[in-house]
Amino acid sequence: MPELDLERARAGIARRESAPDGDWMVRTMTAKKAEKEYICPGCSTAILPGIAHLVVWSDNHLFGQAAGLAERRHWHTNCWTSRTYRYR
Repeated sequence: MPELDLERARAGIARRESAPDGDWMVRTMTAKKAEKEYICPGCSTAILPGIAHLVVWSDNHLFGQAAGLAERRHWHTNCWTSRTYRYR
């Protein structure tokens, strides 16, 4: 029987977060799975390949869940947890 890869198992599960700026789906991207470079919307700097971070999308998008997922963004974990809420 193959050994269970806990890091991989945890990375695929999105959790729901509610905040003053809306409801969000948040998924952890492990360093091992982070293969591309992204720009963090929180600090406008690069998230380089091999850096663990979060993938975040709106869970209450005006045009539905598919639109929220299509507009997902990659955030540094610190930037996401310390962001300034944008009230709508």
